Amino acid sequence: MHALVLYAHPHPESFGAALHRSVIGALIEAGHAVDDCDLYAEGFDPVLSRAEREGYHAVPGNIAPVAHHVERLRRADMLVIVTPVWNFGWPAILKGYLDRVFLPGVSFEIADGRVSGALTHINRLVVVTTYGASRWRAWLMGDPPRKVVTRMLRGVIGLHKPVIYLAHYDMNRSTPATRAAFLARVRHQIVNV
Repeated sequence: MHALVLYAHPHPESFGAALHRSVIGALIEAGHAVDDCDLYAEGFDPVLSRAEREGYHAVPGNIAPVAHHVERLRRADMLVIVTPVWNFGWPAILKGYLDRVFLPGVSFEIADGRVSGALTHINRLVVVTTYGASRWRAWLMGDPPRKVVTRMLRGVIGLHKPVIYLAHYDMNRSTPATRAAFLARVRHQIVNV
């Protein structure tokens, strides 16, 4: 499979960076082709401009500002997202990627007022994430990132497609042992995806 990895963490020595390296290594070990899109390293601009918003529904011209990223997304048949959860949401750079790249004619289509997913070529969706909060606290807050994955992203790839959501909760009280166990779990899941 051709995996597009969307990575969103600014610090190269973070646990998120260790997860990113582990995911890339496991995908390669499993024989997948990897397109590693490190949003911070690539300097992705998350701001949806006024002009982009005004032309949002003008398919296919709407892709011009992000054509390179659209091409990468269209080549993928596996989407892997590696990101932290901050304040019960994803980093602005990743949210901006979704706003700017998941466009009409790219991730969804509108016909007669009905929306249908357009990323049906993606056969697998994997999310590897960390939360500062406990699973219980995330649940109390409604766990918006998990809902984005299991509802919105699953909706644009196809409801029958497999989704793997791997989360290390309670990072604020994590230990070397909990982090090592999570890295091992992630590697095992990715190698066997």
